[in-house]
Amino acid sequence: MPKTILVPIDGSEQSTDALSYAIEEFPTATLVLFHVIDPVEAGYTASATVPGYSEEWYEHSKEASEELLSDARARAESEGVTVETLTDVGRPSRLIVEYVDAHDVDQIVIGSHGRSGMTRILLGSVAETVVRRSPVPVTIIR
Repeated sequence: MPKTILVPIDGSEQSTDALSYAIEEFPTATLVLFHVIDPVEAGYTASATVPGYSEEWYEHSKEASEELLSDARARAESEGVTVETLTDVGRPSRLIVEYVDAHDVDQIVIGSHGRSGMTRILLGSVAETVVRRSPVPVTIIR
């Protein structure tokens, strides 16, 4: 029976490695490539106080998400893997767990971390929170 594997994609080296792992280990599964646009990240730049910045930031983030998922889709499909893509806006760990709760997902394959610097210190690890809250097995790729 084919499985459904959720692979959060954030553009980090670890999420790229997670995608590679999922393609290799689950070649007959459907991979759901999930990118979350986190509005909290917009608040950690000097430009955040400029009027209209949030709209610009969101449009740029949507475009970046589409490109990121398109590249990931092409990579997986070139290996013959069935792929679905999804973008949502909110807190990544919460949305990942909510998606798993609402859909028939068998496992999560996630990179160990995608944030760096101050945002990692202030916001914590998405992978760590997902592991603690997920109702399905989670594989963390370093």
